[in-house]
Amino acid sequence: MPKRRRGARHLPRSTPQRARHERFERLVDRALAGIPSPFRESLVEVAIVIEDEPTLDQLRDNGLDADETLYGLYEGVPRTEWGADWVLAPNKISLFRLPLEDDFPDPDDLAEEVRITVIHELAHHLGIDDDRLEELGVD
Repeated sequence: MPKRRRGARHLPRSTPQRARHERFERLVDRALAGIPSPFRESLVEVAIVIEDEPTLDQLRDNGLDADETLYGLYEGVPRTEWGADWVLAPNKISLFRLPLEDDFPDPDDLAEEVRITVIHELAHHLGIDDDRLEELGVD
């Protein structure tokens, strides 16, 4: 067995799965970079997290069955509901990689749906509900 130098780290080799994750991360980065000001500034208030798929609790909390799925989810207190005396809880946007990749195998379609999902979930942080998003054509 080869010896490692002190402090040296063994980095895992690139795998197809890692490459898929990195491609998806780049799509998310591109979608975030495309958000216009002043909305882009609100991103500092929200953690953007990429997860493989929603948990059963996340599905259940959003009125979905186990065989249904989500592409993204905003969890937190929308800006329009902040109070001066509130301690803000962390706000989080989760993007669910596997459902997006499964439902949008074409790279261009996937990029567009990631963009739409990011905008949709950021809109929830800004206090825009699903009905208004539908009126605006972002659904």
